[in-house]
Amino acid sequence: MCRLLAYAGPPIFLDRLLVEPRASLISQSLAAREAKTIVNGDGCGIGWYGERPEAAVYRGILPAWSDANLVSLCRQIRSPLFLAHVRSATYGEVSTANCHPFADGRHLFMHNGQIGGYEGLRRHIDALIPDALYPRRRGTSDSEAIFLAALGRGLDTDPVGAIAATLAAIEATSGRVGEAAPLRFAAVHSDGETLWAYRWANDGLPPSLYWRSEGDGIVVASEPCDADAGNWVIVPPASVLVARRDGVWRIVPFKPAAPARAAA
Repeated sequence: MCRLLAYAGPPIFLDRLLVEPRASLISQSLAAREAKTIVNGDGCGIGWYGERPEAAVYRGILPAWSDANLVSLCRQIRSPLFLAHVRSATYGEVSTANCHPFADGRHLFMHNGQIGGYEGLRRHIDALIPDALYPRRRGTSDSEAIFLAALGRGLDTDPVGAIAATLAAIEATSGRVGEAAPLRFAAVHSDGETLWAYRWANDGLPPSLYWRSEGDGIVVASEPCDADAGNWVIVPPASVLVARRDGVWRIVPFKPAAPARAAA
């Protein structure tokens, strides 16, 4: 399973969370403590917002612990909202196109989890991506497919509803082909002003996801990224944490609904 981290609040340098802590995300790429896969060395990436509305992204196939460019960027970039990910591939080869976060204009998305039985479902899952968006498919991962399918279901205007409709459509697709393996989903999406952090699974066993205050901001992570784990609170299953750049946050229930019709 992958490891992820996101922050929303007053601008900070990325290295404050991604490099400096003893249990930082980069350290977790080599020695995760709460994952079945201890080493997450199949690529890494960061996405952040600056003075322009669209997101900036750096992704690479080097393991985070050996990517000097990643560390250099983290020491120089200051942002009020950023996402970071270290990958342990479940589906899709090791390639830049399969590294997270995925970006489209002002939207960023990253995922930790899996569509159970994706090898046999891939063609059906790809069919959930609207024709108008399919040319944006660059990789072969289930995570990118979820992102593009959600874009086609209203991610721009109703993020929670779009993600819920997408997961419901995936569940329905799995059921039609007789795939019983679970759908597990911990993910973060942002539009540059707000981040949404989801924790859900259709078998009741979602991937780990924690949050804590970071000054006047909020940080979300797959596992605590500092030595004081007692300051972290687990995001409840079947819920989404919504956090804005001004530090206002809330946790709301999350339950995939009947899929909305995708745009043509």
